[in-house]
Amino acid sequence: MMSSNALYTDLSGYYDLMCCDINYPAQSNTVHRLHQLLGNGGKNHLDLACGTGPHIRHFLDYGYQCSGLDINQPMLDLAKARCPQAHFTLQNMASFTLDKPVDLISCFLYSIHYNQSIALLAQCIASAYAALTPGGVFCFNAVDKATICNNSSVRHSTVHDDSYFQFESGWHYSGDGEHQALKLSISKTRGDDTQIWRDQHAMVAISFTELQTLLLPYFDVHILAHDYDKITPWDNAAGNALFACVKRL
Repeated sequence: MMSSNALYTDLSGYYDLMCCDINYPAQSNTVHRLHQLLGNGGKNHLDLACGTGPHIRHFLDYGYQCSGLDINQPMLDLAKARCPQAHFTLQNMASFTLDKPVDLISCFLYSIHYNQSIALLAQCIASAYAALTPGGVFCFNAVDKATICNNSSVRHSTVHDDSYFQFESGWHYSGDGEHQALKLSISKTRGDDTQIWRDQHAMVAISFTELQTLLLPYFDVHILAHDYDKITPWDNAAGNALFACVKRL
């Protein structure tokens, strides 16, 4: 079993294949619309845990001045190739700093949970607050630990360069404490040869009530349904939600 950083470093070239079923345009457009509805109208954008930059590509097309940060340099190299107009830095989102504030901070694909403890998540929230202009928006999606089903997973497959890839990911929570895991399985088959990578990423486990408690000292918090086709309020029951947090003036 490889470490999480080794997995993503070695397979950074396959990252877009792992995420090939993600609707990046819809996700990016929803956050753009939320910023239009709730934010200050500014056009400076930062994407936390930006990976290879697929979301940033869309924000550039919307007319934003974009930057991204990630802890994985090979990912950032690919992001820079995809989005040469954007600025990228190698930083940990738990304690990042910027040279100048931005108007919109996004964090997609549940990456906010890569803050591996509630203490680190609190640092990330404070860093986002400090990095935003007044009235700026911090937008991310999250999962409530109380709703996690350890037997559920997401699977998809694709063909690339004469190889067949299968990807599987799922949450695992023990039912107690502030730690959960993201379990990944990736297989690559070419002819009769199959290579398999398995990994487990340490993630923070938190309830939405606990998350609101961390956010409310800094932001006006809007919890929305995890739906990138329309903007509707969270139903107070679903285990996935989109958080749009507006820095108080």
